[in-house]
Amino acid sequence: MIWNLGQEYQKLGHQVQYYSFDDLPKWLPGLAKTVLFPEFVAHHIWSLSNKHAVDVVDASTGDTWAWARILQRFGERRPVLVARDHGLRHIEHLEFLEDVKCGNRSLSWKYPLYRGSFKLWEEANSLRTADLVLLLSHRAADYAVDSLGVRSEQMRMIANGIPEAFLNLPFEPTPIADDETIRIAQVSTYIPRKGVRYGSPALNRILVRYPQAQVSFLGTECRECPDPNAIYADFDPGVRDRVTVIPRYKHETLPTLLKGHQIKILPSTSEGFGMALVEAMACGLAPVTTATPGPMTIVRDGQDAIVVPPRDSEAIEKAVERLICDRAYLDQLRHNAYATAQKYSWTRIAHNTLAFYEDALQRKKQNRQPHSHTA
Repeated sequence: MIWNLGQEYQKLGHQVQYYSFDDLPKWLPGLAKTVLFPEFVAHHIWSLSNKHAVDVVDASTGDTWAWARILQRFGERRPVLVARDHGLRHIEHLEFLEDVKCGNRSLSWKYPLYRGSFKLWEEANSLRTADLVLLLSHRAADYAVDSLGVRSEQMRMIANGIPEAFLNLPFEPTPIADDETIRIAQVSTYIPRKGVRYGSPALNRILVRYPQAQVSFLGTECRECPDPNAIYADFDPGVRDRVTVIPRYKHETLPTLLKGHQIKILPSTSEGFGMALVEAMACGLAPVTTATPGPMTIVRDGQDAIVVPPRDSEAIEKAVERLICDRAYLDQLRHNAYATAQKYSWTRIAHNTLAFYEDALQRKKQNRQPHSHTA
């Protein structure tokens, strides 16, 4: 995502440098890289800003607290510090605990040691010390102000984009006859946070009841679900021949893989934005999505999606059933979702973000100027 944004900045004549886990010492183990990354970021910003002027540091929440709290005060040329939300971890943490409470996920003894404690502290401090906070959803913005003490005047709403190749694709007609095949897609890893314990039972019941329905799972592979057979096992043997699992795919092939599909389901219990949601909409799919922060910023219920409560398998089933049985409504949602997705070009988002940078630079410049006093 950041790489795509940086490419747009470069097209507009700006200089861009990246810093990621790939730049850390190769001998560091993975966990150490995660824990120590903010300290490496602080050192990198310090070294870079001492060599030449850096106007803006745009970093994920949690990555810049060490720079902001320790090294920034010693530098003469301090860049505008941007904390970029990729899905506020504090909200994800609350939803995770709710899943544990419902008995759908287990709480590892390791979780409270870092991800459920210090990692949340890091992200809160990054947000509070930033000159500009870019958030993906209104719920994240409300939580940042009400629970984390972030100043509302330093926050701006921003979206993620999709590749130009996903925009203005040919729109395929909706199958009108009741016996014509309807294809449903879920594009995500097959993990509890993506709502598979609610979505898959609903889809199984749909497949049993509607022989013209087919389901595709794309990009399922992850540490929690490395074997596609685990997904097939969640479906009755009699319908498995209408279930397709593609564990991995090249991102640029997604429009081809979604060709011939009409419905996209996103049953997540927590979703910071929903990149796959917008990409599927751009491919002409009508979404059935849960009322989680990211999707609620993107779609409107009854306009370009059907929105259902999180953790409600029956609601997912009823929504998909309605689209299968009401082809005119399905066609309407598909067209509206397709139109909505066209707004999410990286070019447009880059221009919006640069305007936010400029505003933050001006505010920082004004704050540095000495105030005049009248005797």
